[in-house]
Amino acid sequence: MPARTSIRIAGLLTALTLPAGLLTPVAAAAPGGDPVDAVNTFIGTKDDGNTFPGASAPFGMTQVSPISSHYAGYRYDDTAIRGFGHFFLSGAGCWEQGGLVSSLPTTGAVGPGATFDTTKPETFDHKKYASPYTHEGEVGKPGYYKVRLTGYGDVDAETTATTRTGVERYTFAKSGDANVFVNVGQANDKEPVTASQIRVVGDRTVEGMVQAQAFCGGKPYKTWFTTTFDKPFKSFGTWSPTGGTPGSKESAGGEGLRGAWLTFGGGQVTATTAISHVDAVGARLNLASEKGRSFDSVRDGAQRAWRKELSSVDIKGGTKDDRTVFYTSLYHALLQPLTGNDADGRYRGFDDKIHRALGWTYYEFFSLWDTYRTQNQLLALLRPSRAKDVAKSVLAIHDQGGWLPRWAYANQETNTMTGDPVTPFLVDLWRFGALSGQEFKAYQALLQNSREIPPASSPFQGRSGNVSYQKDGFVQYDKDFPKKGQDTDPNHGASATLEYALADCSLSIMAAGLGKKDDAKALADKGRAYRTLWDSSVTDRGFTGFYRPKLEGGEWFSPAGKPFDPQSQDGFHEGTSWQYQWLTQQDVPGLVERMGGKENAGKRLDDFFAYGDLLKDPAKTVREEWVVGPYNYYNQFRYNPNNEPDLHSPWMYTLTGQPWKTSAVVRAAHTLFTNAPNGVTGNDDLGTMSAWYVFSALGLYPAVPGTGQFLLNAPRFEKSVVHLENGRDITIKADGADGSKLQYVQGLGSGSQRAYVGLEQLTRGTTLDFKLTEDVAKATWASGPEGAPKSPCAG
Repeated sequence: MPARTSIRIAGLLTALTLPAGLLTPVAAAAPGGDPVDAVNTFIGTKDDGNTFPGASAPFGMTQVSPISSHYAGYRYDDTAIRGFGHFFLSGAGCWEQGGLVSSLPTTGAVGPGATFDTTKPETFDHKKYASPYTHEGEVGKPGYYKVRLTGYGDVDAETTATTRTGVERYTFAKSGDANVFVNVGQANDKEPVTASQIRVVGDRTVEGMVQAQAFCGGKPYKTWFTTTFDKPFKSFGTWSPTGGTPGSKESAGGEGLRGAWLTFGGGQVTATTAISHVDAVGARLNLASEKGRSFDSVRDGAQRAWRKELSSVDIKGGTKDDRTVFYTSLYHALLQPLTGNDADGRYRGFDDKIHRALGWTYYEFFSLWDTYRTQNQLLALLRPSRAKDVAKSVLAIHDQGGWLPRWAYANQETNTMTGDPVTPFLVDLWRFGALSGQEFKAYQALLQNSREIPPASSPFQGRSGNVSYQKDGFVQYDKDFPKKGQDTDPNHGASATLEYALADCSLSIMAAGLGKKDDAKALADKGRAYRTLWDSSVTDRGFTGFYRPKLEGGEWFSPAGKPFDPQSQDGFHEGTSWQYQWLTQQDVPGLVERMGGKENAGKRLDDFFAYGDLLKDPAKTVREEWVVGPYNYYNQFRYNPNNEPDLHSPWMYTLTGQPWKTSAVVRAAHTLFTNAPNGVTGNDDLGTMSAWYVFSALGLYPAVPGTGQFLLNAPRFEKSVVHLENGRDITIKADGADGSKLQYVQGLGSGSQRAYVGLEQLTRGTTLDFKLTEDVAKATWASGPEGAPKSPCAG
């Protein structure tokens, strides 16, 4: 969840919309009804969930959604819409999030002294010409959005999308001439546009380019576009920083107000926009590939595509709101990564050269620090063909840029976030079969990334803490360490060490699988490097021993004049030692030993989750005692369900022999996911939190990277059927499941006493028959020594 340090900490948040991401061809709708109808795209559009309500195809290049005053585009409680942009990220945390090439329908004359006075440049500021709107009749469904703009005599605005185009239909209630403003000089709030161009081509088309800044303070990049209308212009003009010029066909230059107005005879106007990151030809080809289909045809096609994706999972049981939260989570997890190549296969690579993807799809926008934990595994399990293209895309970045990415935005590395997320990301794709034929190529790239540092001339930062990590087993804490982007590992040395160790352990699993025995042993040893930062002298809240940053040379870090505080931000990225203490799931015995044994580890988990209070009132406890602000990372000692570092921690109960407590904590966390605009806590982070919800609601969770193992918890629904791409099904039964109660697993119908299943069992097709109970005394299932899987890097 990357975030600017100046972003405000939101107040009490009452909901979290998580997981989502299943996909496969299923012709019939789910038994409970059409899953498309179950989705509410407004979930997450308030309190910095940062989702967008507008239209997109699954994994689409182009999204069409309203822009208001929020940096992510639309905020549900804003009162005016500035336009409908054609590029958005779903749930990201930094400011620069698109909203490029926005259009808005207006009425009124345009000219000197007219309603839109061309002699006054401020007339064309989208903050000035924005239209109020009403939530009454507003519709947000997969592939379709509708809203009534009330500022220009009532205009119904509808949007839909294909993979590479966005389509808007504007219906004007007011008679007489009507306009469409196409704004290229402005975008989402806090999205700098440093250059733009628009020109009128013929009597139905405008095209041009927008140069905007990439996410999290990245470098400028270009987006080309072509917009065509279903009827000719009656008149037109363009504006620039000096004002508007009727009849002008072009406006081009650097930053500042820039765009075109197009006047029609009123009634109804439809616009189709294609974008490309390659060139103007790519945008035209993308537009031509849709063959001029009508708005209704595009909408129907988009919803068919979404129905196919969402029908990957059939659920039975739960309330109507439960169904909406689940399918909306699934929807949010299927929006990204985004299609990167044009209709002819061309894409702009990390060497800034044009490449071509033939017979496969090149994907862009990888928020790896987030998605490696949940969304990646969801796609790999449910759509291995797509996951294979995702893996191929990440390896193409290495081929063209010379290094593996961390947060890849369009065709550049932003060096956002810390640690080594690409390693568990690719290792899991290997484990799930998505690297078939590329295993050794991927392994060599990962080994390079694990052991080396990119040269100073490279835009990639890689493991910038590798000198001290390889030599001394930890990343030094150095707040002044130079960086190439927003973040660098030594600025957060303690958490970076933990992330490196988790990544190296996962890579050791791949090394062993490829017969690299010496590498496997060395990497497994590195998987225990976290131990170098365990300080058994630190105490807090009655517990002894915490991770603590070390300075270069090995001296413990202490703030000036004060003892180290495990609740502080010192040395940890978007978290504290309390949250990061659980990021050692690769070596649970080693962690438990340092905590003083299982009993003490259990007490520490209980304090972390406020478990005693949770049993009495789950909803109150999670809202009042857990971390509830989306950017409230520091000075915390409790579970933060809004952010990634401790997402897996409910399953640490299972890994330490108390699986019934995992089920209780997960059910409590589900109370944060609601059918409301603030139904996502924290940023959804390109589907990461949504995938968390999908997995946990199904009763499966991939807690330990590289193992292909899924830990089990009480499912939320009476029956779920996951339709795999290979034609087989995972059937999950849980008679009597009731998401409004705390329930525990009493046993499995198979008689298994293991609280986990392997990938191989799932992909063969299987039935998991959970027996649930509300009586914790009966929930001793899988609590014996064989109940949890063995830690891959214990030793």
